[in-house]
Amino acid sequence: MDTLLQVRSPFPTSIAWYRSKSILFLGILTSLVHPAFAANWAQFRGPNASGISKEKTRVRAQPPQRTVWRTTIPRGHSSPIIVKHQVLLTAFENEDLLTICLDRFSGRLLWRHGVRRRSSGPYHKMNSPATPSPVSDGENVYVFFGDYGLIALSLDGQERWTLPLGPFDNSNGMGSSPILAKDKLLVLCDQNVGSFFLAVDKKSGQQKWKAERPDFTNGYSTPILYQPETGPLQVIVAGSVRLIAYDVETGQEVWWVLGLPWQMKSTPVMDGNNLYIHGVAGDGQWAQVSSFEEALQRLDANQDQKLSKTEGSTDPVIRKWWGTMDVNGNGLVEDREWTIFSDRGLSRNAVFGFRLGGKGDMTNANLLWRYDKAVPAVPSPLLYENVLYILKEGGILTTLDPTTGHVLKQSRLAGAPGEYFASPIAASGQVYLLSYEGKLIVLKPGAQWEILAINDLADESWATPAFSDRCLFVRTSKAIYCLTAKAK
Repeated sequence: MDTLLQVRSPFPTSIAWYRSKSILFLGILTSLVHPAFAANWAQFRGPNASGISKEKTRVRAQPPQRTVWRTTIPRGHSSPIIVKHQVLLTAFENEDLLTICLDRFSGRLLWRHGVRRRSSGPYHKMNSPATPSPVSDGENVYVFFGDYGLIALSLDGQERWTLPLGPFDNSNGMGSSPILAKDKLLVLCDQNVGSFFLAVDKKSGQQKWKAERPDFTNGYSTPILYQPETGPLQVIVAGSVRLIAYDVETGQEVWWVLGLPWQMKSTPVMDGNNLYIHGVAGDGQWAQVSSFEEALQRLDANQDQKLSKTEGSTDPVIRKWWGTMDVNGNGLVEDREWTIFSDRGLSRNAVFGFRLGGKGDMTNANLLWRYDKAVPAVPSPLLYENVLYILKEGGILTTLDPTTGHVLKQSRLAGAPGEYFASPIAASGQVYLLSYEGKLIVLKPGAQWEILAINDLADESWATPAFSDRCLFVRTSKAIYCLTAKAK
């Protein structure tokens, strides 16, 4: 069944009518929600990066689906956020880094703000200069560009402050999105050398604290917030081998667990007492090494407390892994680099369930379970109605019991077997998935999930959809769509 969709476009160069093949979008909302009661989707993956809309609406499971508007936008991988009547996202054009604001109801361009790149770092072919998503407190919007730094804008596009950061030494480009915690804007800047976690005053951009992370290499996970029953608010960061909870007020480490993969891309999710995270980095098999002191005694011929490639050539582990050990590429392995490599011996590609809380090293006390098959690299997990969803590249969807880690169902998504970078979200009693090839999948949720519909947007997509006021906002490489129920 072919459906001709009328598209409202604010740009004169945009296509005014868009013909889509077989767009049968199930799971549409029946009740009309007044905009005043719509929940904001104000950061990457919505409330606390959970991927779950707080809106309570009833649904019907029958076509058709209406495209309210489609707006052509510049390229970028950031996910849209929804604040009041505005859709906000970042993009890039040549040397310009853009923050774009659209009218939530029409798709009309309200404003755009641009800055020139201060630097131009390398990017993985599946990354971009505009990958971190914006965050908003309802009064301002805050954006982070790896080639510029932090920018605060009013919701009418007026610049409040800027904080140049970088240049960053991340061979794949930056990816972690900023978040807000009380009066602070938090941004994770993990890179090959010089990683740190930064808190600035959201009103002025002045630094509140900076937590140096010298043993962490490039990572892309977005932090989440955790409020224990007693004690200060904490922010949880997943990075190389370790997940750390920091005190939001001071930036001090409160507790941590070990065993994560050495490079984290996905963002954790949590319920009241537990946290769930997964990751893949390489094959997950790393050599065990001695202490650095012992290695120096054996190999440090010139006694400079460093190891050169020549000095390490007689050791089979160093010879095999030299390119990985030499993190900063200066031809020498120092104590910090040895520690990073040694810690990788503790890492494991897996899905983890952890208890939240504690003091100091909580690895043994907090580990609930670990599952190490069909583990995704990029899409973040989704915890919805007491079922944990993990979506692996190739379209393999697994549901797990969050209490035990036991598999409930595992199957390839028939009709949508491609790559996946966007994370699953849940809204209005359904789960939504978006493939790199532009297949938008609607699931009936549950341990034994079912595919309700697959819709082909026929365009590449990296961004995680957003949901607000009975509408799904989907970004592709060329446009952003607002999809909702077709009135009868």
